[in-house]
Amino acid sequence: MNRPHWHGVFPAVTTQFRTDQSLDLEATARHIEALVQAGIHGLIVLGTVGENCSLEYSEKLEVVRLAVRVVNRRVPVLSGVAECTTRLACRYAADCEQAGLDGLMVLPGMVYKSDARETVTHFRAVAQASNLPIMCYNNPVAYGVDITPETFAEMADEPKFVAIKESSEDVRRITDLKNLCGDRYLLFCGVDDLVLESYALGAIGWVSGLVNAFPEENRLLWELLQAGRWHDALTVYRWYTPLLHLDTHVKLVQYIKLAASVRGYGTEMVRAPRLPLEGPERERILGIIHDAICRRPQLNVPR
Repeated sequence: MNRPHWHGVFPAVTTQFRTDQSLDLEATARHIEALVQAGIHGLIVLGTVGENCSLEYSEKLEVVRLAVRVVNRRVPVLSGVAECTTRLACRYAADCEQAGLDGLMVLPGMVYKSDARETVTHFRAVAQASNLPIMCYNNPVAYGVDITPETFAEMADEPKFVAIKESSEDVRRITDLKNLCGDRYLLFCGVDDLVLESYALGAIGWVSGLVNAFPEENRLLWELLQAGRWHDALTVYRWYTPLLHLDTHVKLVQYIKLAASVRGYGTEMVRAPRLPLEGPERERILGIIHDAICRRPQLNVPR
């Protein structure tokens, strides 16, 4: 398999719902198009921010087909694979290939906390279910399964494992992965408020949540990093960090959707058991969002 040229900012795209919590494909399409127009480098539907585990299986395929149609090969499109059983994850991977996706972002099996042997077996089974390249998603904070650098070294013989979304919140993992695996994997930062540190240590991509609400500023930060303008990048990062902290809370979906709605990118509607924010919590998050908007950086994007 030829390794795909995945790099840069890959939004973990929100899935839009109507007020009755039904799937709103038209609004989802508009949001995807807005992100592509803002200059993102790839797209991931049905990750955590896309509320994967709150959708019916058939709804997931509707979102996948929509994303493929809207993007129309302008950037790579991946889907999260987050199922409770390996068999269903394999079925979904095969269906994603049939739908025309460019790749998968695979999580360990949901709910059950697998050990290392079980985790590797799950990932290898999903890899055999399609011909799509895979970004392996490591998020022990949220999902309770830690795929260690040593485990990734063990998995390196499977050519479909091409990238790692590293979300352990331990930025030292970037260096450990480099030391153990060299350039075997494309390394993506998966924690918004660690992107500058991850980039400095060797990450070549960023799976971002707050880009849903601040696509231009997100692009500015990434392109400053690529241009080596560290002072300017640090200035933007310090402005952005209170917003980026919203990505690391259990209610990240509600927080990101609220921020995006304030910026005109969809609504804050989520699907139960999540509920839209209310009361003092909503006012506190709105305060962070509005304060950031008032202080938005005015630096030029490098060309």
